[in-house]
Amino acid sequence: MNLTEEKLGRLVEKPDCVYTTCYCEENIWKLCDKTRQMHPGILPKCYCVFISNLKRMIPLWCQKSSKRSDKRVIWDYHVIFIYKGDPEPVIYDLDTTLPFPCSISEYIDSAITNEDRFNNDFKRLFRVIKAREYLETFASDRSHMIDEETGDYQSPPPKYPCIQTSECSNNIQEFINMEKGNGVGVVMTLPEFCDRFSKS
Repeated sequence: MNLTEEKLGRLVEKPDCVYTTCYCEENIWKLCDKTRQMHPGILPKCYCVFISNLKRMIPLWCQKSSKRSDKRVIWDYHVIFIYKGDPEPVIYDLDTTLPFPCSISEYIDSAITNEDRFNNDFKRLFRVIKAREYLETFASDRSHMIDEETGDYQSPPPKYPCIQTSECSNNIQEFINMEKGNGVGVVMTLPEFCDRFSKS
């Protein structure tokens, strides 16, 4: 059965997604890959988004790993998937307590929230990457997850092989880096991000 754009949000279920705790960049790569294989026609409307900042301290709410009542977590970075369909773009976040998928307006209101009150150290930046470009360029040897003192993984890695390209085995830091003008995709402030995805 062909998947129409309007039905995507209702047919992609969280249990069908590959998921490993603390490896959001790989979880989203796998979601991009699943979309490419099963529904290639919608891939041009799909994006991977790295959320971080120059301090690598970003607050997000409604995160299932949080033990706080407001479900807030301070991440060094986080990664989400956006489908820019009709009537409103939707966000797929495999670590949220919000619906899956979630309308972008609800996700911004509840998980990202207004940052006018934030110290500049905590204001978020968004590296927006086309899904196909992410699939073709991202690579990780998972070394960023190894504790320097013990040599052990801070969280058990996925059981499948590391994601690599023909030219690179590890470039994840280039994606987490939020210096504008560098790396794959486009780095945006929160207002720029909201403006980019405010309409389908």
